[in-house]
Amino acid sequence: MRNVNVKTILLVAGFIATAFLGGCTDWEKKYSALNVEHQNTMGLLDREKTEKGQLAEQVAQGQQTIEELQKQIKEGRSTAQASGFGEGYDVAFDAAAGTVTVTLPNAILFNAGKADLKESTNKELDHIASVLDSQYKDRRIAVVGHTDSDPIKKSKWADNWELSAQRSLSVVRYMIKKGVQETKIQAVGMGDSKPVVTNDSAANKAKNRRVEIVVYMK
Repeated sequence: MRNVNVKTILLVAGFIATAFLGGCTDWEKKYSALNVEHQNTMGLLDREKTEKGQLAEQVAQGQQTIEELQKQIKEGRSTAQASGFGEGYDVAFDAAAGTVTVTLPNAILFNAGKADLKESTNKELDHIASVLDSQYKDRRIAVVGHTDSDPIKKSKWADNWELSAQRSLSVVRYMIKKGVQETKIQAVGMGDSKPVVTNDSAANKAKNRRVEIVVYMK
């Protein structure tokens, strides 16, 4: 009887010891996992702080650029000069929206019904890309394509939306080749939905066929 009790006690003690040691291993694994999770969380927080700091700096720089443009325009410089693009370019400045917009007629960029850039447009686009790189680096840019209201009849495009989108893509791809950051630029096709004048004459339709390069400073 006594031997049985001793054996039983030893078996129970061994079971407890095994369970305890196994439990320690489980707790070590849990602690290790929690520690890794903690380190990951701290890393995410540090990255978020860095990104917020960079964003705040970009916003401050953008506001400074807006104020400088306003100052130069008040002093009598043209918007084209103050923005850095120079005379001969159609440039609009919207202080409230924080945008500078360069408008290029489609006749300069494309043949009728086409979305491939003319070789003769390289000079204008090279200049614009250079100004974007030197004065508006890290700013968001949208290349917006527009058409007149005439429906597509002879070209391969499904409609004016597709034509305007493909034209804006052509400009975007060219800009990226010239060094504009692809993470900062986007292509937008507006079709004939945003005319600047009514489409009631050939001259007005020509004005509506355009590509706008919009720089966002906010």
